[in-house]
Order: sequence, then C-alpha cells, then structure tokens
Amino acid sequence: MRISIITATYNSEKTLIDTLLSLEKQTYADIEYIIIDGASKDNTLQVIQQNCSKVTKIISEPDKGIYDALNKGILAATGDVIGFLHSDDLLAYDQAIEDIAKTFEDTGCDAVYGDLEYVSQSDTGKRVRLWKSGPFSRTKMQLGWMPPHPSFYMKRACYVQHGNFSLDYRISADYDSLLRYILRNKVNIAYLPKVLVKMRVGGISNRSLSSMVSKSLEDIRVMRSNGILWPLALAYKNISKLPQFIKK
Repeated sequence: MRISIITATYNSEKTLIDTLLSLEKQTYADIEYIIIDGASKDNTLQVIQQNCSKVTKIISEPDKGIYDALNKGILAATGDVIGFLHSDDLLAYDQAIEDIAKTFEDTGCDAVYGDLEYVSQSDTGKRVRLWKSGPFSRTKMQLGWMPPHPSFYMKRACYVQHGNFSLDYRISADYDSLLRYILRNKVNIAYLPKVLVKMRVGGISNRSLSSMVSKSLEDIRVMRSNGILWPLALAYKNISKLPQFIKK
C-alpha cells in the first residue's frame, strides 16, 4: 500500500524543518511525499532539499490558498491512500504511518483517523491540549463532532469519487469535506486510538478573535449546506473542546 502525504508550504522555513524530519524518520517504506509550494520568497525550497530525502515531487507556483494547494497535491498523488502533513505540524512518532497502513489492512476501511496533540509554537515537546477524538458515530457528527483533519487518511479512490476541497471556504473546507465524505457519502472509517500528529498552536483558525469568529461563520455555512442543525451543532462543537485543555 503506497501512502501519499501532501505538505502545502508558503514561506514556511521557520517551522518546516520539524515537519520534514518527522517524515524522514518514518519507518514505513512506501511513502510518496509531495510538496506543493505557493512560490515561497524565503528559503523554504532550500530547507526541503537539505532536510528530507523522501520528497518525491515538488510543485512550486502561485496558488489560491491552502485548499487550492492541497487539491493540487491530491491530483498529483498516485498512492492508494492520501494524507496531509501541514508545514507547521509533525508526525507524532516514527511508526505513525506504519500504524495507519496496518489499520487500513486490518480493517479494510476507506479512511483512518486518530488523535491530535496541540503543542507550543516554540517547543513541540510541550503539550498545550489534547484532541482525543474517540470512535465515530453519525449522531456525534450531526452534533458538530469531526475527526482531527490532520490525522485523517483516506483512499485516493474516495477523493476521485467524492471530490476534493471546496474553494468556497477559506478556513472550513476541511470540515466541509469531512461531512461530505463521512456523513453524506458514508465512507467506512476506522479510529486509531493514538496521537498521530502534533500541531503547533496559532494556526489560521485560532490565531485571533477575528479568525475564530470567521471560522464560526464559515462553520455555520458548512453546516447549513450539509443539512446540519447549526445552532445546536455549533454549540456542541465548541463546548466539546473544553476537555482538550485538561492535562492528563
């Protein structure tokens, strides 16, 4: 089973080295690693070339934002399974992709997801919060639950069948895609109860109050377009995050 991993970059030299090294250390052999760069003006491309021998393909050209870049990566991918590793994230341990592949093989599922750990911007060993996603249920998803998208790996055939990211959304296209794949098209998913990805805090959706408001407004649009009762789901979606801040 070949697993295609896509990283979208744009002026990412400050955080990208951790991302690349976490990929470089993976024990799973059959990885296709694709970099989609938005014509960076810093040393992003040099950092890639100097720190990761597993890069299969680099496309560097202007794009319309991260979801446009990820769509380019999906189109370029040739693997059986596709996942995403953002340029300020890192795989949590060296066997992460190996465990994902084994879950696909053991369950025969269409998609695998796991848990996500938010870490400090300056110290990726310092946990800020833990997103323990738990097993899937349609009821939870109709109430606003979603698996952590950075931990979500799905068969390429499902992307071909059900489509890529909608560019109608600037922040919430990942949420829209998960509702479309899992809730509307009922892809068969399996939960891998391990932290698969570490994400630095301060991403586009939570770096400021205005960003969080914009994210909520986009989430409402996504919920409406996917037939979700948005007042209840939005409240549940936000309240359900509170346990993530309790350190264990």
